[in-house]
Amino acid sequence: MPTITRLTPRSYPGHVDRLADVLADVVAHGASVGFRAPFGPGDAAAWWRNRESAVRDGSLNVWVAEDGGDLLGTVSLALEAKPNGRHRAEVLKLMVHSRARGRGVGRALLGTAEVAAAGAGATLLLLDTATGSPAERLYETAGWIRYGIVPDYAADPDGTLEDCSFFYKRLEP
Repeated sequence: MPTITRLTPRSYPGHVDRLADVLADVVAHGASVGFRAPFGPGDAAAWWRNRESAVRDGSLNVWVAEDGGDLLGTVSLALEAKPNGRHRAEVLKLMVHSRARGRGVGRALLGTAEVAAAGAGATLLLLDTATGSPAERLYETAGWIRYGIVPDYAADPDGTLEDCSFFYKRLEP
């Protein structure tokens, strides 16, 4: 099993290129994570660099799964800043490089984000994913509850509109 590490504001910039490799890989393999083709490592690195201020101010937590220095996947957790929503957080960009799929990396990253959210005082987690995707099956088997599907919610990398499933999970304080 890989080592999962939370990136600190100090360590985050040193991981941007490897995070970009994961993001570019999942988009190249058709994952609907917010980007359209063509989308390469430079685009992905720019996107990750734009997250740096959120990592620095603590509103975004980012973890990486590594094995022997090889970055296999990542997950992010956005903490809600609004006073009436501080009990909730959102799991974002759970991504596993194509060479590491089917090895439990995604499940381990998801579990890490859930534990961290509970530790931060969140009692409700939210996320969304493409309907029918492998990620959807992961969330269902990890105890997440689908509360709705929105048709044609987002375009996949090739521009095809896809339905999106929305999930929540209650956490013990």
